[in-house]
Amino acid sequence: MEVMNMMEQPIKVTEWQQTYTYDSGIHSGVNTQVPSVSSKCLGDDDEVYGKQYTIKKTTTTSYCQGGNQGQSQAQADMEAQLAMTRAQRVRAAMYPETVEDRSLLITTQLEGQQTNVQRLAEPSQMLKSAIVHLINYQDDAELATRAIPELTKLLNDEDPVVVSKAAMIVNQLSKKEASRRALMQSPQIVAAVVRTMQSTSDLDTARCTTSILHNLSHHREGLLSIFKSGGIPALVRMLSSPVESVLFYAITTLHNLLLYQEGAKMAVRLADGLQKMVPLLNKNNPKFLAITTDCLQLLAYGNQESKLLWTTSRVLKVLSVCPSNKPAIVEAGGMQALGKHLTSSSPRLVQNCLWTLRNLSDVATKQEGLDGVLKILVNQLSSDDVNVLTCATGTLSNLTCNNSKNKTLVTQSNGVEALIHTILRAGDKEDITEPAVCALRHLTSRHPEAEMAQNSVRLNYGIPAIVKLLNQPNQWPLVKATIGLIRNLALCPANHAPLQEAAVIPRLVQLLVKAHQDAQRHAAAGTQQPYTDGVKMEEIVEGCTGALHILARDPMNRMEIFRLNTIPLFVQLLYSPVENIQRVAAGVLCELAQDKEAADAIDAEGASAPLMELLHSRNEGTATYAAAVLFRISEDKNPDYRKRVSVELTNSLFKHDPAAWEAAQSMIPINEPYSDELDPGYRPMYSGDIPLDPMDMHMDMDGDYPMDAYSDGPLGADFVSLSCQSP
Repeated sequence: MEVMNMMEQPIKVTEWQQTYTYDSGIHSGVNTQVPSVSSKCLGDDDEVYGKQYTIKKTTTTSYCQGGNQGQSQAQADMEAQLAMTRAQRVRAAMYPETVEDRSLLITTQLEGQQTNVQRLAEPSQMLKSAIVHLINYQDDAELATRAIPELTKLLNDEDPVVVSKAAMIVNQLSKKEASRRALMQSPQIVAAVVRTMQSTSDLDTARCTTSILHNLSHHREGLLSIFKSGGIPALVRMLSSPVESVLFYAITTLHNLLLYQEGAKMAVRLADGLQKMVPLLNKNNPKFLAITTDCLQLLAYGNQESKLLWTTSRVLKVLSVCPSNKPAIVEAGGMQALGKHLTSSSPRLVQNCLWTLRNLSDVATKQEGLDGVLKILVNQLSSDDVNVLTCATGTLSNLTCNNSKNKTLVTQSNGVEALIHTILRAGDKEDITEPAVCALRHLTSRHPEAEMAQNSVRLNYGIPAIVKLLNQPNQWPLVKATIGLIRNLALCPANHAPLQEAAVIPRLVQLLVKAHQDAQRHAAAGTQQPYTDGVKMEEIVEGCTGALHILARDPMNRMEIFRLNTIPLFVQLLYSPVENIQRVAAGVLCELAQDKEAADAIDAEGASAPLMELLHSRNEGTATYAAAVLFRISEDKNPDYRKRVSVELTNSLFKHDPAAWEAAQSMIPINEPYSDELDPGYRPMYSGDIPLDPMDMHMDMDGDYPMDAYSDGPLGADFVSLSCQSP
């Protein structure tokens, strides 16, 4: 037994040495089965050792000492080949694209299982794939960014073939995520795609453009770009296309917009999307029908309420035309109710509410609880819609008339700045400019924040733009409102220099001369002074003279007014039959008389006689101004003349209070606030012809609203009511 054991030991060592090189897995790099070491005889070799190295089972056998030498040689060759291909197999697992012929590689993979090398190669494959994708993504984004400007030009080309090719390229770009994001961030190319889709008659171009919008609609940013570029009406138009693919792209894009884009529902309704979608229910494609039906459901949901609100607002707009209805609507809380819907997502509802508020505003100047409405109206001034601006400025003008609280609130809500920007953007649209100027005129007088408003006009660079409005051929109502605003701005001493730089004094004098000459012609002909665009020339004379009176408080302005040879005209105005003109003429002469040269010129023009007459005026302001001018003129006169003036003053102006004569001597210059704040309001705007067709979604209510006369007293009416015009 011991002899047998000693003989078996070298045999076992030999077997281990023969099989170790590949069975351990170190050389092969795979998970192999370790053969058991057995003491069986040489004849039992097939049962002792077995190993699989290929997908099909291949048994390799180690023989005891004295085995078949041919099979041992084959086994050695197998080991050498496995060792040689180890690097190739690792390379093939990690970088398979580098191997030209994988059939030459010997694998140790078991059927249905991964080798260890393949398992280790998975993370490297994922990393390599991510890097490749990142490089491609960056390349796609850069390519699209560089191509977008040129593609935009090509989409706008006159040649339909060029447009078609450009649409195909953009369509290809929209299919990749990186280039698609670049397209979404370019409003120009999205707008160009929408325009091409609307105007093209080529079916392939229509298919490509709808496909582009369809691809963009998978992202919220893309939906917003389509919405802002007016894509909804264009897509609704595509619902009539005979091409099935165009129909599918259009309906799915609209479906995404209805689901995720705010305001899309109303836009689809306004574009008659409902009417275009209903016939599509005749299609037999189940998926297409499902999307179309869902679109109709989204459009129908909540639509009844909005339709009721729109109909109600339309009725109120019609009723608000007649003055007999307006007080009842206002007292029932109509202004507050309408104000709640000024922030609605429905443009039609907002416009109806704005028109109605404008028509009601002339009887709601004392209405409480309008703080929220006023703030919304100020915010509405940032709109680009002409109708919105017309209504917002007109309503603000009326609601700030003779209402100190509303004036203060609007001023504190940055209303002055918003109104100035509106004037700058309005250009020649006097339906916007005139009420905006009227609102500014109200905000710059007679309330606690008036001085802040006067300064705000200057700080927001509004003075040059306002002075330009004095130029013809602007309508007289706008010119009149501008004169009143300039007079209020002149109440702030800090505004005198910028007003002078804007050459306001020569323009006022020019308007004054023109208006006075026109009034004189009618007076000489014995005809009644006619209204020009609802304004009498006498009102322009009064306004210009009153503005010059306030401007004359500044020494530099006073000198400029004197040098323009205005004193003869002012003296002539003292003979006017209009009491207000007499008062402002005496006022400006009172300011000019502070300078000796001007006082002498006033005396030389023979002003003493009319001024003596004005001492007996019923208007205390006129009499006071006349007395002040006479006092200044008489300073250098002989004692007899001064005594005669003193007696006249005592017998007329101070007959009830002779002691007041001493006080009169200290009244020059007159620095108190001007008692007649020109704060006439903006007349209510009514509809001359309101269409009653319920299908009319964009009616315009063109109102005629001439300005009223200047107020006679410090609390004169800001507007006058118009007669009811039948709708």
